[in-house]
Amino acid sequence: MCDTFIALSSVTKSNSVIFGKNSDREPNEAQAIVRYPRMKHIEETLRCTYIDIPQVEETFEVILSKPFWMWGAEMGVNEYGVTIGNEAIFTKIKHLKTNQGLTGMDLLRLALERSKSADEALKCIINLLEKFGQDACGGYQNRDFYYDNSFIIADAENAFILETAGNQWAMKKVANYGSISNGLTITDDYDSMSENAITFAQEKGLYKSGKFRFAKVFSNSLMTWASSCKTRQKTTMKGSEIQGFNVQSAIDILSSHHLSDNKFAPHKATTKDVCMHATGKLNPNTTVGSMIVEIRKDKPITIWLTGSSNPCLSIYKPFFFGDNGVLNDVYQVPDVKFDRKTLWWISERLYRLGNLNYQALVGIIKEEKEQIQQRLIKEEQQLLTGNPTQEVLQNFSKNSFQTAFKALIDWNNKASKVAWRPASWNPFYYFFWRNLNKKVGL
Repeated sequence: MCDTFIALSSVTKSNSVIFGKNSDREPNEAQAIVRYPRMKHIEETLRCTYIDIPQVEETFEVILSKPFWMWGAEMGVNEYGVTIGNEAIFTKIKHLKTNQGLTGMDLLRLALERSKSADEALKCIINLLEKFGQDACGGYQNRDFYYDNSFIIADAENAFILETAGNQWAMKKVANYGSISNGLTITDDYDSMSENAITFAQEKGLYKSGKFRFAKVFSNSLMTWASSCKTRQKTTMKGSEIQGFNVQSAIDILSSHHLSDNKFAPHKATTKDVCMHATGKLNPNTTVGSMIVEIRKDKPITIWLTGSSNPCLSIYKPFFFGDNGVLNDVYQVPDVKFDRKTLWWISERLYRLGNLNYQALVGIIKEEKEQIQQRLIKEEQQLLTGNPTQEVLQNFSKNSFQTAFKALIDWNNKASKVAWRPASWNPFYYFFWRNLNKKVGL
């Protein structure tokens, strides 16, 4: 499960484009922040998550948030400001489950590495989709998790929503603000559609006659309903009602729960929460990473990343393109097991105490977390009123990361002195998390 939104310059306070996404995946599936520089290639083929495809002569610099084990990425941005987030979509199209296709995350990374504009990225994904398809498992330990994908694709000028069903697709251009969740939304309001979508649907017995509505024809209504995607999309679409949408607006949306802050507890979480907390088989996913990108036409792009789960408890840290001092010198990529050197796992050790008593953990970190976040946003805005050098931006990014990391260590130390007791007893929830913790050494 995931949620993605885009606010174009016509509705933002800074007159720039603001993108946001929460990546919801299995709780023990650590999500890494990675940077790949612009590169020339002599190899003829490229190995993606499961298959080889033809390589291109040059790929562009990208910053990605991705499952640690996967070639592709959940969300990312390239040096030209092209930004993409994807969603799992449940359709009536059956997968062969042979892993002979591309994951939605593969398609996302490939488009970022090969495109100088949102329009180019849109065409890149469509071409790869039609050629290689999506018969590829997207799950980590759930090896039966196959799905189709939708995407928000944006740059400083334009944004598109692309929705797929197998090799078929429909596309709609975003006017001012748009969002997607885990369900098809494009009906007969598409701007373009795959050439043989109607014929394909007729051959599969999914459509007979009348107005062709892409979502109605291809949606798996049961899985779409179970994901509560319509409820979460209503939450993310509230951004369209905010006057002067900004980075803080994006943080507020991505950190939100269906229940009010003073009533929320992780064991009460459901698939209706944008900031998702896993509770068991019916709600197995957690927000394992979150990204906000402010895309500017004539100034540096700022990529705000948590590098951790639970946006409601995390600080978004700023990253910039170029020789990234944080990702090269400080940040440690997480792996399959708990590692006290990595931001993701140290955060996880702390946040899982909140599974016992969320309000107690909020009491330890909330005030300082909000102060740090507001200070980082203010300092970033002040820096970009001028023309900061790459060195200045990289130092700001590194200092911001170190400030957030130090706060995390302090919060862990404070939490270690608390006698943690469950706020309420839920045996199924307790054993669900106990087993997860045991698997990774927590």
